[in-house]
Amino acid sequence: MPKLLTQYQDQLLEAGCDEAGRGCYAGPVFAAAVMLPKNFYHPLLNDSKQLTEAQRELLVPIIKASAIAWAIAKQSAAEIDASNILKASIKCMHLALDQLKPSAKFIAVDGNRFYAYKKIPHQTIIKGDGLYANIAAASILAKTARDTWMKKLHKKYPGYGWDKNKGYGTAVHRAAILEYGLCHEHRKSFKILPPQLSLL
Repeated sequence: MPKLLTQYQDQLLEAGCDEAGRGCYAGPVFAAAVMLPKNFYHPLLNDSKQLTEAQRELLVPIIKASAIAWAIAKQSAAEIDASNILKASIKCMHLALDQLKPSAKFIAVDGNRFYAYKKIPHQTIIKGDGLYANIAAASILAKTARDTWMKKLHKKYPGYGWDKNKGYGTAVHRAAILEYGLCHEHRKSFKILPPQLSLL
């Protein structure tokens, strides 16, 4: 596994940002912002999607203890429906950035879309979570926080299998939607039901 660069540039105090759950049918979208020391290194650190659940859980306390600052935020399914998933995802990143102390002076964002935050310079980086440690760390904090949230929601809505699928459109989840319909935590703006009828 190639060693990740700590951050995109080295002149300003930089926060890496990433989100989790953007493509899910149900539950909130989460985002995290992480500022790491320039000398931070951990051999396991990588894009959260490349790690096992156990590896992600192992890295969470290491990231939180090592970071200069870190923060996590979420936007609910209703908030996603009120705007759209792109706007909600970026607002989520802004809410995470709001919490950082000290504040970031530069922002590195996974993906190709971002709205300017408080006139702070930023850079979007496609697959940045596999290139930069601060974005990878943000991806892990966002993913693990969201997975924990979906496991809790599973207890309230056990029929959809969210403890396993975390709200993604798996065959089990789609079959449960056809059987039980949509619940409060489903993203109604995603127009989930009609496509599923042709998929199953």
